[in-house]
Amino acid sequence: MKIARFAVLAAALVTTSLVFAQDRPTVAAPANSLYVGADGKYESAPDTAVFQFNISVQESKAQAAYQRASEAAEQVRQLLKSNQIDPQSAEIGFFALQPVYDYRDPKRKLVGYRLNTSVSLKLKDFAKVGPVVGQLSDLDVTESQTLNYTLENLDLAKARAVEDAYHKAHEEALTLARASGRSLGELSYAAVDVQLIGMPPPMPMMAARTMSAPATPAPTAEFAAHKITVTAHVNALFLLK
Repeated sequence: MKIARFAVLAAALVTTSLVFAQDRPTVAAPANSLYVGADGKYESAPDTAVFQFNISVQESKAQAAYQRASEAAEQVRQLLKSNQIDPQSAEIGFFALQPVYDYRDPKRKLVGYRLNTSVSLKLKDFAKVGPVVGQLSDLDVTESQTLNYTLENLDLAKARAVEDAYHKAHEEALTLARASGRSLGELSYAAVDVQLIGMPPPMPMMAARTMSAPATPAPTAEFAAHKITVTAHVNALFLLK
């Protein structure tokens, strides 16, 4: 299989002279050899939607804030279950309790406690993104919502980008060899630089609550996710016959 053969070649290069760096390596090409470089890329649709938000509540007493935060978390769990999403797919980040003061009072009067916790939810089924975003936005305990699309399976995209760059380098080497009246020999050395670009910044969803009327489509409805591009630069040294 073509991709499998290339994977074997890539693995061999990794153990000898594969270089992932911003700086292009300097190579002293020996006699009867040809040194070329080429850029390649691979565009992929994202495979994961990442929805992040905070659960934020405020009460006059710390214990009451904890209790309300627990109830808010239970609301989120039930919302996920109603959309056939395992609650364990959501991850809890920081958990912070802070006093709230009335700074208009010269004595800085304590008026309550605010509890914040961050939640990150990954969805593979993009059809569920719109309903979940809309329903979470309707909860009065969620804020600072962002939606981002990402590519978790980067290894395949990187391999395809490197393959594209190598084919271009090989074709360029073939052209140069033919122009000089020589034949192109085997690959002697290669260095690779891979970069991930095109990852969009998180899309703020702060206004989602005002948009989520029952008859209104979700903000993400009928739109395609931003493409993610992986680029690669290959420097290759070929022997000449």
